Parts: sequence; structure tokens; C-alpha cells
Amino acid sequence: MFGLTCLCSLLTAGIVILLIKTYFMKKSAREIKEKIAERMSADTNTLIDISSSDRDMRALAESLNVQLQQLRREKLRCQQGDTELKEAVTNISHDLRTPLTAISGYLDLLEKEKTSDTVRKYITQIANRTNAMKQLTEELFRYSIVASVREMNMQPICLNSVLEESIASYYGAIVQHGITPNVEISSTRVERNLDKSALMRIFGNIISNTLKYSDGDLFVKLTENGVITFSNTAKNLNTVTVGRLFDRFYTVETAKNSTGLGLSIAKLFTEQMGGTIKAEYVNERLVITIYFE
Repeated sequence: MFGLTCLCSLLTAGIVILLIKTYFMKKSAREIKEKIAERMSADTNTLIDISSSDRDMRALAESLNVQLQQLRREKLRCQQGDTELKEAVTNISHDLRTPLTAISGYLDLLEKEKTSDTVRKYITQIANRTNAMKQLTEELFRYSIVASVREMNMQPICLNSVLEESIASYYGAIVQHGITPNVEISSTRVERNLDKSALMRIFGNIISNTLKYSDGDLFVKLTENGVITFSNTAKNLNTVTVGRLFDRFYTVETAKNSTGLGLSIAKLFTEQMGGTIKAEYVNERLVITIYFE
């Protein structure tokens, strides 16, 4: 009887010890989970430290610290490489401007010379390709600047007036493309804290995109809640191409003189100002929606 009692006591003590050990292991696991989340969300070199003295849990924490240090080194290397790439793109695009401008100048002089129709045809083709290269170089230069850290001049902006101003500035080009814009702007003043020049660039790039893909119409709407919608019929597009319109350098084959950077820049500016922008393809219509909180 005495032996059975001792055995029960030992089993009880063993279970209690096991429960206590399990509790502290769970506590250590929670600490590791929380601290990893903190380290991943913050730019810090602080390592994981746990209160547990358990050898295995501390070994796990140490192993995770090694992985965190390696991840930070890789992150810094990628950031440095990204910065160097942006600087290289900026420098190259800037250096290309001078020879392209010189080529354009000589082509202008050649066009004034008396030449055969065949030569004039070749000169025209060269001039068109040169202008396309100039446009791409200029967009590369602008994109490299936009993609870098840019300090926004945030101030209260009336979306109604900026949208009207943007449409008015492109009205001549819109009409030249045979498009009569249908504009619905809320009579309620819609105000947001934004950078006006960046907002103008966003609207301008979207309207320019419309001129490339529209089948002859343009609908622009601003609601009193601040939702801005640009839509146009675009039968040559599809769901897949519309889903990639914001990708850098992506162009639809039918787009003329397109660098594939306009909408990408619009997306960058929108997100830098805390807004959202999306493109959808609904009933053969391209619909671009912008919203700022």
C-alpha cells in the first residue's frame, strides 16, 4: 500500500513538473514569435532575447538571430543595389539626351536639303525612331527621380478644381483624337491633403493613357466621397493586359510611342501620397479608379 502511494506521488510530481516545463516552453515560444514579428516590422539590429533558461529554446533563439542577421545583410545589399541601379539609370538617361538632341538637330537640317523622295522617306523614319528614343529616355529619367525618395509638398487641395484643370490642359489633345469627354464632377467641394504637382501628373498620365487606348470616348467622374474614375471603351484590351498596365515598361502592342512608364509613375505618386489606384476591365471598358483617404 505504501509503495502504491509513493508511486502515485511520484507520478503526480512528474506530471506537475512536465506541466510547468510545458508552460515555460510555450511562454518562450510566444516570446520568440512576438519578438520576431517586432524585428521584421522595424528597422532595427536588436536581437531576440528570451527569459527562458531552457537550453533548447535558447538555442532556437540563437539560431533565429543568426538568420535575422543574414536577412538584414541581404536587405542592405538589395537596397544598395537598388540605389545604384536608379543612379545608373538616371546618369545613362541624362547622358543620352545630348547625342539624341544633336541627332534631331542634324535631321532637321537634312529635311531642309533637297533630296529624293526615297531619302526623305528614310529621314522621316529615322526622325520618328529618334523621337521615340528621346521620349523613352525622358521617361526613364523622370521615373528614376520619381522612384527615389521624393519629399511631397502636402497641403489642402481641392480635387474638383485640380481635376478640371487637368482635363482643360489636355482638352486640345483629346479633341484631336476625336473624343468628346463626358465629365461629372461633384458640386460638393472635395478636399484632400496632397501634393498638387504630383496629383496633376497622375491625372495627366491617365488621360495620356486614354488617348492611346480609347476607342473614341472618355468618361471622368468625381464623387462627393472623393472617388475619381476614368473610363473608356477599349476593345483591343483584355483582363490580362489591364492587370499589367501599372507594371514598369509594360506596353500593349497597339499603343503608339508608349514607354510603359506613365501609369507606373501614376501608381508610384498615388501610393506615395497614401492613396490607392486600380485598373479593371468591365464590359470592354478600361476603368481606372483613384481614391485618397
